Amino acid sequence: MWGYRTRDVARLLKVPEARVRAWVKAGVVSSRRGRQGELRFGFEELVLLRAAAELAKARIPPRRLRRTLRRLRAQLPEGRALASVAIVADGERVVVSDGRSRWHPESGQALLDFEVREIASRVAPLVRRGAPSLDADGWYDWGRDLEDGAPKQAQEAYRRALALDPEHSAAHLDLGRLLHAGGDARAAEEHYRRALSERRLAATALYNLGVALEDQGRLDEALDAYRRALQADPGNVDAHHNAAQLCERTGRLEAALVHLRALRRLSRGGTPPK
Repeated sequence: MWGYRTRDVARLLKVPEARVRAWVKAGVVSSRRGRQGELRFGFEELVLLRAAAELAKARIPPRRLRRTLRRLRAQLPEGRALASVAIVADGERVVVSDGRSRWHPESGQALLDFEVREIASRVAPLVRRGAPSLDADGWYDWGRDLEDGAPKQAQEAYRRALALDPEHSAAHLDLGRLLHAGGDARAAEEHYRRALSERRLAATALYNLGVALEDQGRLDEALDAYRRALQADPGNVDAHHNAAQLCERTGRLEAALVHLRALRRLSRGGTPPK
């Protein structure tokens, strides 16, 4: 998988390449090896290296820096896009915030104040220089890295993935989601439909399709999409909720009650209705 090269990371963070390699050796970040044995870094490692650079600039002792970054790496929100996390200073302590909670990975005097989304918007030139080596999956991964911090660049990455592989269902699904969030439900609909060819994505694609159709006022089609989403995943609470509301709006009161009873059962930890 394509990653950020040592010299690109060093240039971006304005630190010597030797320091980047030293942080790898010290276990501050992990790395992968490219085809020729060179170090390659993913987006999460880039985030941690940026934090290391800021801590070093604040003259944090090396031992404390390593301890702080190791703990920070273990404490980053699992499953949460890193671009949604901010690393800030609170007096003499480093604080990590994910918008809902704040925590201290390690005590220590530091002048650290940056949002991870800022990194996402600055690394675009790195991937463009590496573009010849990227396949469809590489462009897709790049888009996932950029989503929260640079959604327009993420859309470009997904489009490049689809130019190489027009049947890349995950790229269709995520591009559709970004277009939908930007207010273009009709364009999103097309990509959601293209994502249906991947069975593991079908439930999500059908639910998103239902929302897009509902946003366009095509209520009967939306309700059919929600029902198909529930066939693929009977435990989809959001699909039950939307279907219940839509049934009520269109006068299908008995069907609305079916979905409401399913919601109640699921909220109590019961098994999804068959």
